[in-house]
Amino acid sequence: MSTMIETETAADLLRSHSLRVTAPRVAVLRELSAIPHADVDTIARATRERLGSVSTQAIYDILAVLSGNGLVRKFEPAGHPARFELELGDNHHHLVCRTCGTMIDVECAPGKAPCLDAADDHGFAIDEAEVIYWGVCPTCAAAAVATP
Repeated sequence: MSTMIETETAADLLRSHSLRVTAPRVAVLRELSAIPHADVDTIARATRERLGSVSTQAIYDILAVLSGNGLVRKFEPAGHPARFELELGDNHHHLVCRTCGTMIDVECAPGKAPCLDAADDHGFAIDEAEVIYWGVCPTCAAAAVATP
């Protein structure tokens, strides 16, 4: 698990994007810093533990504002609910275990964003690529071998 950002750091991030600082927005940013790759239910549960009553719709609205303003990145692995993480501008991808659903950040291949060079861009001005690597994590692989 990552380290949770401080309340003031979260508030500064909101201000730097000309967003109003509210307790739920700060709480969501703080939770995402501690729980990368969280889904809406996980974020809502953690935010409620911190603040008390916050609707799931409010969490969706907050995530939409934060992702729309470049503070949060949303990605949707096939067969899984949408996941969210702080946008760090580090051009990373994700590794997902097909068995347990564990998600891990993986650095992009070295060089100048090579994943943005499609074999045929069909005239698109490509500015982002989302790569998800699928496999089985070491824990699940070991469990599969141990199970007769």
